[in-house]
Amino acid sequence: MKQSYITLNNGEKIPQFGMGVFMVPEGEETKKACLDALKMGYRHIDTAHAYQNERSVGEAVRESGIPRGEIFVTSKLWPSEYGEGKTMAGIDKMLERLNIGYIDLLLLHQQVGDYMGAWKDMEKAVEQGKVRSIGLSNFESDRLEEVCSAAKIKPAALQVECHPYFQQRELKKRIAPYGTVIEAWYPIGHGDSGLINEPVFTELAKKYGKTNVQIILRWHIQEGNVIFPKSTNPQHIKDNFDIFDFELTDEEMAKISSLDRNVRFYNASLEQQEAQFTAWSPAD
Repeated sequence: MKQSYITLNNGEKIPQFGMGVFMVPEGEETKKACLDALKMGYRHIDTAHAYQNERSVGEAVRESGIPRGEIFVTSKLWPSEYGEGKTMAGIDKMLERLNIGYIDLLLLHQQVGDYMGAWKDMEKAVEQGKVRSIGLSNFESDRLEEVCSAAKIKPAALQVECHPYFQQRELKKRIAPYGTVIEAWYPIGHGDSGLINEPVFTELAKKYGKTNVQIILRWHIQEGNVIFPKSTNPQHIKDNFDIFDFELTDEEMAKISSLDRNVRFYNASLEQQEAQFTAWSPAD
């Protein structure tokens, strides 16, 4: 099945639909899920050092039989790796773990620590060909503008919580001048039954012969978001991806847009983030 692509602000193309592996154990489970997805037509895998499964993602990419240039791999650096010199060492270790030649998109995972020093090293990594594109994850405070103002290479992507109950419209306005795209985690609202079973999704699912989840994922695609729902079940992986044979009308998109409640499923203050994300370091 053919999917859609978005051209990033540096001219690179990112597959809009990806495979997420957050909390999927390192080893055969991650590798099999990624291989299943790649066989079904997925061309984007989203991982992170903190997920502790980069090695298995790399194995799947290498064993897929698909040319490396056709697969887009995103990974993320943890705050313990932030800082000039330290970040470049972290990138080199990531390249060793993945063993796929280069990283398509590298993100700073959290908005704490020496993120400014880290960004400088990420820019150097782009210049050296180790990384194709760089971006941010969970930067929603004024630290977003701090990075963007100083950056020689503007963030290509910003990965944040985004779903029909929390559509990130104000954040999209903030990043529009940089050409930065939104990548959505919790794309179906952390599986919230109230969100998934909204009458509009049930109505549209019946009309198009799809599930409510497929309608939500299709809405993301037409909104211009990059998404990567997680599953290790081959049928769910297939079903999630089966959203490219129909299109929601402008009126239907507007109905879904009206669901925006500015409600998050994950809430943590910047102070809580500082305490939480600087207290732990992932193993190499």
